[in-house]
Amino acid sequence: MSATYVIGDIHGGLRALQQVMAQLVLEENDQLIFLGDYVNGWSDSAAVITYLMTLALEHSCIFIKGNHDEWCESWLKGTIPDYKSLKNGHLATIASYHPLSATEKATHITFFSNMKDFYVDDKNRLFIHSGFSVTPGTIPFSSAMYKDRSLWEMALTMDERVISHPELYPKKLLQFHEIYIGHTPTLIYEESMPMKACNVYNVDTGAAYKGKLSAMNIDTKQVWQSDWVQSLYPDEKGRNA
Repeated sequence: MSATYVIGDIHGGLRALQQVMAQLVLEENDQLIFLGDYVNGWSDSAAVITYLMTLALEHSCIFIKGNHDEWCESWLKGTIPDYKSLKNGHLATIASYHPLSATEKATHITFFSNMKDFYVDDKNRLFIHSGFSVTPGTIPFSSAMYKDRSLWEMALTMDERVISHPELYPKKLLQFHEIYIGHTPTLIYEESMPMKACNVYNVDTGAAYKGKLSAMNIDTKQVWQSDWVQSLYPDEKGRNA
C-alpha cells in the first residue's frame, strides 16, 4: 500500500531535509507533499531547490508555495528587495544564489512558478501553506493567503470546545476531512512535534529557528524529524537573529 508523507517548512535547511529523507523508506508509489517555505533562513536555500527538483525526478512530489517562496520567485525575476525583507532571512537566500548560472536560476524560476497554491487529495484532505479565509479555488489566490493564520487560530480556539459541543465545530474546517498546514512554528506553543487542533495538522516545527524539520505519514500519523537545525548550522543564526 502506498504512503503519503507531508513535510513542513524547510527554510534553507538542506542538511535537515537530507536527514529526514534518509529516514523515510520510500516505495515506488509513495507520495511526498511539501508545505512550502523552502527558502530564507539557513544558507542552503538554492541547494534546497536544486535538491527538490532532483527528488521530483525520482518520486511523486507536490510542492505547495509559501510566502517566502513567493518572495524568492519575485526576486529571481528581478524585483529589488526592500530593507525589511532583507532582515527577514532573505540575505542568506540571495547569497546562496550567487554561484548559480543564469540558466540554473531560470530553472529555479520555472520550479517556483509550477508550485501549487494548495492541493486537495482524493480523500478530501487539504494541503496549504498557512490557511485560508475563503475556500481555496473559489477566488483567485492572493499573496495574503500565503500568510493567513486565522484558520490555525480558529482550530486552536475551538479544539477543546468541540469535544463537548460538536455542534460548534467550525463549518470552515468541516469543508475538508483533514487540513495540513505549515507557516506557524509549533515552537511558539513550546511544542517540538507537529500539532493537531480540530482536524488541522500543523507540521511546521520551527526548522527556520531552533526547531527541527518534520515529516508525517498522513495515514498513520507517524513522524520523522531531523536534529535540531541550529546544531546542523552551528555558525549561522537562521531566522533566530
